[in-house]
Amino acid sequence: MKMYQTESTVWVCSVPVATVWTSPESVREVDAHGTGETVRINKWIETMNELENHDLTHSGRIQTQLLYGEPVVLGEVLDGWAKIVAVWQPSSKDERGYPGWVPLHQLKETTVMDEMGYVRVTVPKAQLWSNRSKPLLVVPFNTILPVKQKGESICVQTPQGEAFIKAEAVQFIPSIDRIPAGSGHNIAQLAEDFLDLQYFWGGMSSYGYDCSGLSYNMLKANGIIIPRDAHDQAAAGDGIDKDNQEDWHIGDLLFFAYEEGKGRIHHVGIYYGNGQMIHSPTPGKAIEIIELAGTVHEKELCAVRRFIQEEYNHDN
Repeated sequence: MKMYQTESTVWVCSVPVATVWTSPESVREVDAHGTGETVRINKWIETMNELENHDLTHSGRIQTQLLYGEPVVLGEVLDGWAKIVAVWQPSSKDERGYPGWVPLHQLKETTVMDEMGYVRVTVPKAQLWSNRSKPLLVVPFNTILPVKQKGESICVQTPQGEAFIKAEAVQFIPSIDRIPAGSGHNIAQLAEDFLDLQYFWGGMSSYGYDCSGLSYNMLKANGIIIPRDAHDQAAAGDGIDKDNQEDWHIGDLLFFAYEEGKGRIHHVGIYYGNGQMIHSPTPGKAIEIIELAGTVHEKELCAVRRFIQEEYNHDN
């Protein structure tokens, strides 16, 4: 069965975080909290044991994640699952965006609204309220929703209808591709807000990022949309001499590959200055700041890319 969008409507993620799977068969019994109509990301992570958590990384079960209200192109629908493309997440896998499968009950068709612009959530988590001042949903950092009315509490359009969010929790933006540009320092400092957040394979939310999910979201919050995956990110931006650390700027992305930098790219971090980087390392570990010298990362460094141009470098 195929389902088609019209110009006046769009399919969007209708849960705080929807996981995009490689196929419907990728889902395990332990993943129920991540695939239900009510998603409980924390409960899902807590339920998994160490082997099940590591399995997500090595099995290729998960592709990426969607945030509440994020639009998708809807394709084939099969046995309650929808084949989608995440249009805000550039990927070499599909020229339209990042492809995968999502439970159909985690999507909803809504009316297109953009006359008053959007708000972007700037805090790690924000409460959405119903029009009766009752708590509706908690939405993660970088959630973007259309504005219906401005005020101390901003009325936004959501998959559940009108809702309200506190003005101090958001930033007004004209559109996804017109988020105000920040600096490299802004990128690195913003990543600090998520220190000690546990790594999550495929993670694109403030419930857990993987390495490229962290870099994607920190740059997105500073006005730069980059590809979703590390190997695609390494092919974008401007190349910087990886062997001359004095040329690196805070906020540059550092890429790492197997075989001491000559093999497949497997990791990305954000340059923090003074020979340090902030990154989301691996399952079982949390976002941290480390010194590169004397680590495996020093040997595996294969590329440095810059996405934000600044007139001068404050401190490398």
